[in-house]
Amino acid sequence: MKVFAKNKKAFFDYEILETFETGVQLTGTEVKSIKDSRVSLKEAFVKVIGNEVFLVNSHVPEYLQGNRNNHVPTRSRKLLMRRKQIDRLIGKIKEAGLTLVPLKIYQKDRLIKLEIALAKGKKTHDKRQVLKERDLQREMGRELKIK
Repeated sequence: MKVFAKNKKAFFDYEILETFETGVQLTGTEVKSIKDSRVSLKEAFVKVIGNEVFLVNSHVPEYLQGNRNNHVPTRSRKLLMRRKQIDRLIGKIKEAGLTLVPLKIYQKDRLIKLEIALAKGKKTHDKRQVLKERDLQREMGRELKIK
């Protein structure tokens, strides 16, 4: 399994509750760009439109050896999931006020897969607490290294 891009900011901004593996509907030049690891999930999010799930605002640059039939870099891409999973996600989003966040895009066998997560937004004080804990761990590691 080769990972092409990760969304590290998602783990800082959200509390991850549950993850799902989805397929992504892509064009040929998008697949080639992604396999060159030229994809960004930093500002991307997952949106439910009607009864379908879409990856919105992810940036896949045009393929370098492409021609005039290249793709639009920031187009919405349909995610491929089973109907039961989609219905369950829609229910959880509406009932609990949760959101869907893309975590990573990777290759599984010959297919491009996207890992999305059902997440709850963190408050500012939670983020500060995570930073404090990380700094404490770093300092403890340094002290143990010195001794």
